[in-house]
Amino acid sequence: MTTQQPRKVGEADIARRLGTDPETVERDLIKLVLTIVELLRQLMERTALHRVDQGDLSDDQEERIGLTLMILQDRMSELCERYGLTMDDLNLDLGPLGSLLPRNES
Repeated sequence: MTTQQPRKVGEADIARRLGTDPETVERDLIKLVLTIVELLRQLMERTALHRVDQGDLSDDQEERIGLTLMILQDRMSELCERYGLTMDDLNLDLGPLGSLLPRNES
């Protein structure tokens, strides 16, 4: 009976297993970061809308939150444009769970 020696995993094996390409790793990392930022932006927006609906905010607070969320959305659009991404590119497919981000119906 012979025992097999564990195979050493090289960088090429890891890259192939992870599906990484050295030419696109920077863009892929930016895509991941922007996806997380967009998820947080949408969560903050929903929380703000809920607080407005509940009457928890003063008019001044509503104004500041609205302005902040609009600026953040503009910055996200600018970053996507700079790196050649669309908002749809940031929406990860989670298989049977659906997509990470809700689809905009605009």
